[in-house]
Amino acid sequence: MWLSPRRTVRHIISVNPELHVLLLICLGGIGGALDRFSTQNAGDDLPMTAILGSAVIFGPLGALFGLWIGSHLIRITGVWMGGIGDRVHIKTAMAWASVPTFFGMLFWIPQIVLLGPDMFTTEMPRVAANPILALPLLVMGIAEVILAIWAFILLCNAIAEVQGFRSAWRGFLNLLAAGLLVAIPVIGIAVLLMGLVAAT
Repeated sequence: MWLSPRRTVRHIISVNPELHVLLLICLGGIGGALDRFSTQNAGDDLPMTAILGSAVIFGPLGALFGLWIGSHLIRITGVWMGGIGDRVHIKTAMAWASVPTFFGMLFWIPQIVLLGPDMFTTEMPRVAANPILALPLLVMGIAEVILAIWAFILLCNAIAEVQGFRSAWRGFLNLLAAGLLVAIPVIGIAVLLMGLVAAT
């Protein structure tokens, strides 16, 4: 999957398009939830046990909803572009393209071991007391960014494959169109509400 995403997705679809799809999406959902809790400094208000529990329970639920709505939007906008992929195959592409993200999630284990609740708080007293801890944290952070970028490249290729597009760029445009299908109405509603508030 890492170096030959199109061939890999094509093989998975030919054997079993539902192979590990739910597992990969649920694990990715846990990692995504931990990332959000860390970015939002949720530990300022919640104990780490509540954060970890919420990530394990609600992370997969959110990821499964994202898979459901995302596969619909990608299929709809793909049809506009001449794509031929059905939702089952699109979900396969979305799940297997997240393999690098899954490996990035594994970095959470040493991060929590080293820093504990500091990973979710604004202040990081353990790092302040032992600045050398900032180095592995920085290295793992860079690795996570690289893996996330690689996962997106794989996603563009995988979507292009299931949609019958020759170029990964068309896969990217398919994803972009799906995102805009959500973003444009949301922005329009937000602007309308801001106008109504300003008028009152």
